[in-house]
Amino acid sequence: MSTPVTLARRDAGFTLLEILVALVVFGFLIIGLSRGVDFGLRAWDRQSRGIAARGELDAVDRALRSLIARLDPDTDVAGRAHGVGFTSQLPQTASLATGEADMALGVDGAHRLVLRWTPALHAVRFGPPPAPGEAELLRGIERLDLAYWSRDGGGWHDTWSEHDPPAMVRVRVIFPAGDPRHWPDLVAAPMRDRASG
Repeated sequence: MSTPVTLARRDAGFTLLEILVALVVFGFLIIGLSRGVDFGLRAWDRQSRGIAARGELDAVDRALRSLIARLDPDTDVAGRAHGVGFTSQLPQTASLATGEADMALGVDGAHRLVLRWTPALHAVRFGPPPAPGEAELLRGIERLDLAYWSRDGGGWHDTWSEHDPPAMVRVRVIFPAGDPRHWPDLVAAPMRDRASG
């Protein structure tokens, strides 16, 4: 008769060894889960930073493409290997009636890609000249390399000083060594969108 009573007591609960084994297995599960969550958060953070960097580069690419495409064909282009000056149309703003501005694109001493502009004056102004504007397009730039394609098919040139604008402008942004950002060359044709402007 003692046998059924012993079995009933044993089935009533867990032994200390069984509880310890369950806790160890539970601990391994928690460790694996926390490592998986940590890996997922780091991957998400890396992807978010990559998307933000690409978004910034895409916005700068679109802005520069638009400015070069709307370059005024009646003004000189002062093209150098690491900077360029030209007249183009800014996006329509309330402060600029015509939208045209004299612009300079280059990298400053703080390694920023900067676009500077002054509203283009087509008449004699009475009063102070309009205030120049400046926009930081990108930070952490090593240098800006520009090239200009001649209309006669003579190839790429490091400088441009002719009255007629070049057939194409190539913009290459060089990032410092180890910078994960990559921007393929931007090649834009001046005056392509001028008729629609």
